[in-house]
Amino acid sequence: MLVVPETVLTCLSMNIIIEDAESQKFFKGEGLWTENIAEGKRFAGTILALKAAKQEPVGKFNIVGYIGETKQFINLDHGRGRGAAEILA
Repeated sequence: MLVVPETVLTCLSMNIIIEDAESQKFFKGEGLWTENIAEGKRFAGTILALKAAKQEPVGKFNIVGYIGETKQFINLDHGRGRGAAEILA
């Protein structure tokens, strides 16, 4: 039987999600955004999330790690998507 010392923290699961930096909504997929973090699309890694975010009609975005058990957000990266003005042009 594996014995884990009490001083070792258990590893919580982290979801990688795209956040619109201005509206603070989360990317659901297919151009949709939500205020509910539970509905946000989860990505396997930050590189995949960055590639997806750069294709969306959003200005500034954040790639965040969200730990549901503790309700913590960790800013992992940021960038700019294809802003709405660029898409209309």
